[in-house]
Amino acid sequence: MLNEFKIYWPRSIKNLLNFVVIIWIFNSLLVYSKESSKNNCVSCHQVEEQEWHQSDHAKAMALPSQETVKGNFKQKYVEHYGQKALFFIENGQYKVTISYDERVDTYPIKYTFGHFPLQQYLVETEKGKLQVLHFSWDARTKADGGQRWYHNYSDEEIRPEDRLHWRQPLQNWNGMCADCHSDGLVRNYDTEKNIFNTQFDNINVGCLSCHGDMPKHSQQLRARGVNKGVTSLSHPIGQWLRRIGDKTAHWQGKTRNNAFMGNCFSCHSLRSPLTDGFKANKPFLDQFTPNLLAAPLYHADGQMKEEDYVYGSFLQSKMFAVGVNCLDCHDKHTMKLKIEGNSLCLQCHSEEVYQVKSHHQHQKGSPGAQCVNCHMPTNRYMGVDDRRDHSFKIPRPDVSAQFNSPNACTSCHQDKSNSWASEHLKKWHGQPKAILSSKQFLMELNSYQEINLEDHLSIIADNKLDIISRATAIQQLAYTTQTITSETLKPYLTHQENLIRLSAATAAMLLPPVDKIALVVPLLTDKFKAIRVAAALSLVDTKVSAIDQKAFMSAFKELQLANDISSWRGEGRMNKGINALQNGDVVTAEKAFKATIAIEPYFDTGYINLADLYRSLQRPSQVRTVLMNGMEKLPKSGIIKYSYGLHLVRQKAIEKAVTFFEKAISLSPANSQYAYTYVLAMDGAEKSTQALTKLKSLIINYPDKAQLRELGLYLSQKLNSKADYDWFISL
Repeated sequence: MLNEFKIYWPRSIKNLLNFVVIIWIFNSLLVYSKESSKNNCVSCHQVEEQEWHQSDHAKAMALPSQETVKGNFKQKYVEHYGQKALFFIENGQYKVTISYDERVDTYPIKYTFGHFPLQQYLVETEKGKLQVLHFSWDARTKADGGQRWYHNYSDEEIRPEDRLHWRQPLQNWNGMCADCHSDGLVRNYDTEKNIFNTQFDNINVGCLSCHGDMPKHSQQLRARGVNKGVTSLSHPIGQWLRRIGDKTAHWQGKTRNNAFMGNCFSCHSLRSPLTDGFKANKPFLDQFTPNLLAAPLYHADGQMKEEDYVYGSFLQSKMFAVGVNCLDCHDKHTMKLKIEGNSLCLQCHSEEVYQVKSHHQHQKGSPGAQCVNCHMPTNRYMGVDDRRDHSFKIPRPDVSAQFNSPNACTSCHQDKSNSWASEHLKKWHGQPKAILSSKQFLMELNSYQEINLEDHLSIIADNKLDIISRATAIQQLAYTTQTITSETLKPYLTHQENLIRLSAATAAMLLPPVDKIALVVPLLTDKFKAIRVAAALSLVDTKVSAIDQKAFMSAFKELQLANDISSWRGEGRMNKGINALQNGDVVTAEKAFKATIAIEPYFDTGYINLADLYRSLQRPSQVRTVLMNGMEKLPKSGIIKYSYGLHLVRQKAIEKAVTFFEKAISLSPANSQYAYTYVLAMDGAEKSTQALTKLKSLIINYPDKAQLRELGLYLSQKLNSKADYDWFISL
């Protein structure tokens, strides 16, 4: 045992030499425990290591040096909306002086973060706590607009009280970034002290992140026969072949096992961690709960909008459906494209069909003739980073016209309209293929339009639709109905597709308590942690039988661990409070909601939850205090103004409430519920005529007019105004 190791100081030169040797061996063993796996890999796989050095993975994170630092630190001063930074070198150390208003701090650069097309820099603001600086280095060439410092949010002022400010938790390396930039990383977050002791095995992304620690493999004989190597066992022999006359290739050979992509998705996805750090070759859903395709992360048609990191896009694609995997296009060690240009696509797609002007309708060799520019359009993130959409969709300007989603045609031809693009596509390729009715309903749902329950269920039941879209629709059932029958949800709670089961476990909150217990309890022992956690969350407010208590407590502990892992940010603390409240533990809930505000004072939901708790406990004075504090910290928060307005209504101060509802609308003009409550409050304050006039001016701003329209009809009848009634009827 290491804690039993004792040191005896030597009494002679001979003993001293022996002692030095012993200490050297002991230290070597400690170093070996961290580095031996990587060294063992390199000793046999030198070519692979050289290829890896060409990858972004190898440059994911590094100590600052002349070789690793890309930015100009030669007394370079930059400023953005009053935020100032001076980058300089002092005694060979890279440093930055940051100031905002009266606060000035100087930090040494702890690590470089990434390398291209931008490089970010980490500083230690508290012991063990690393933050990402708000200024980044544009590593692109000068010709492309690079070789400059720029602010991460170049078009807006990010003040210290903004959640996106570089000192806030959302810009914290330990929680937000670390696990995908270093091997074997563990956050080691102390929830009580709010401190990190983050550790990693390897500073960048190396062998361990994809292959794991493989001691048995390294001990095997070096000479291996065909089909006995690690790679061949994981990836059966076969190839994509295209018969004469085929437009696209088909897989020929043993059934592919694409489970290894879980390693890729561990970082290339939007997800919530279930474990502190993750391990290679362990199922994705055993370590993460993924975000699905709902707005605002994605456009209504499933195209990427926010940073989705590939997973959600790729799972929608036809390529994923037929078994294409990441390594069909990307080299497994450099991670670069195997072939540049259209040749990459022509590995599987017929040149005679797709590499001709009759298909792409652009001059050969032009940007418009490149497959990816039409089928993998880019979005720009982090100011300079252009990333391609991996859903491989066909441009549909007709869909764009209906749902305000982008398309490659008008994104390139920015001076043209969707109708112009649609007409040209019809001329070249005929009428566009009819969209599945289920897909149409899903797009309506994702654009905040109301659909009926029957149409909603048709999305989920359509086997022609990709699994992740169906799973997304299941998670969104609460938008359409407040309750659901066991007969409706049961097939999906026992579905063979993991994402379907996961979403059904979440949607099970809509079931009556008795049915929920009967149908969800079996998922407490599901093979995947994400599903077990979702089941525990659905059952936390029910009385599970004594015989099932052990399974419930086991899954509930996994849920608590997931919340603890994320408790460095407001959402994690908030979820702990909500779970405690569902479990009837008011004291723990109050503590968690207070901690939410303490850790993230600029997270408005923290104030809302604490105020709602006090409201349920009938403590109006504390409700007022919490919301007033929230408005002081976040004067531009529409939801806090709205919540305070509701508080005033409950206190029968409707005149004052109207003022706060009006402020909420001005701060959050897209929220139709604020408009509805504002007009209703005006009516309650005996200002019905003004309310009706105001409603007519507001309703035109909202795509979903159903609720506001009903309110308009009510006010028109109340005021006996047939003209206004007819006006609302016509909407």
